[in-house]
Amino acid sequence: MRTDLIRKTALTVAGIAATAGGIAGPAIAAQATPAERTAAVVADRKSGERELGVRYEAQPNFYFCGPAAARNALSVQGKNIDVAAMAKEMGTTEAGTNSINDITPVLNKETGKDVYRSTEIPADKAGDKVDKLRADVVRAVDDGRAVVANIAGTATDTDGTVHSFEGGHYISVVGYRDGGKVVTIADSANPDQASYRMDVDALAHWIASRGYSS
Repeated sequence: MRTDLIRKTALTVAGIAATAGGIAGPAIAAQATPAERTAAVVADRKSGERELGVRYEAQPNFYFCGPAAARNALSVQGKNIDVAAMAKEMGTTEAGTNSINDITPVLNKETGKDVYRSTEIPADKAGDKVDKLRADVVRAVDDGRAVVANIAGTATDTDGTVHSFEGGHYISVVGYRDGGKVVTIADSANPDQASYRMDVDALAHWIASRGYSS
């Protein structure tokens, strides 16, 4: 499995007890029928906005952010997967989950062959990759799927709240507005900040040197 292009992730800074809850916003229920989801997609496309319903869980320890992000991402499709079992499949250790390339195969195991693909954002190319990231988020969310991203460093959300993961972290992208210029993030690190929005440009720079699965 290739891990050479995308830098190894390290640990999140906090050890959080597992917490279940819902992501706020105009969510589409994971239990909705295909017809209901299709109708919702059509309606939301007209307004350039859509969010998926997340059965949120916080990560149970400081190094399970990769499996937790993938679990939250898959929950929008009604899948309820044990995060410890997922961590085993990803090769997660106390050093974290190595790269997005270890996340993508597990997502595909649950959703179908080649449904998800890994995309790298080189450290010096974040500005060039914004449009692709935006298109990939919109395409995935319109398809009823969440995106998983490997981020590092500090970024500020649309409310002005700073989110800092200098050692690396994984998040789920579960919605968009303004045609994808702003995205909705489900973050397993802190249940008090389980959901927030961020400009897609800021997200691209947060991912830079790492990658995402969409």
